[in-house]
Amino acid sequence: QVQVVESGGGLVQPGGSLRLSCAASTSIFSSYIMAWYRQAPGKQRELVAQIPSGGITMYTDSVKGRFTISRDNAKNTVNLQMNSLKPEDTAVYYCNAKRVMPLKDYWGQGTQVTVSS
Repeated sequence: QVQVVESGGGLVQPGGSLRLSCAASTSIFSSYIMAWYRQAPGKQRELVAQIPSGGITMYTDSVKGRFTISRDNAKNTVNLQMNSLKPEDTAVYYCNAKRVMPLKDYWGQGTQVTVSS
């Protein structure tokens, strides 16, 4: 069982920045595809950004150019730098660790991000 723990959420004004961090308790962190999802009230959970160990990062269109996902395999961490935040970015953000072979899927407890003046 892999524990996934997020940190770094909070309240920020529109146009501001936040950095989310996620740590995963596994000795084979590099084998996991790491991702950030978010879920706003009344909406489905959506993929925000994803980063495989050695592959290409991907972002949902609404955050391209504003958010940056990065990982440190030596520290078992993945970060999400969020700039130029908008009220519509308000959501609970979840960190996800996924392996394909064998299939493993782990979630953190979520961290609240609120963008409001």
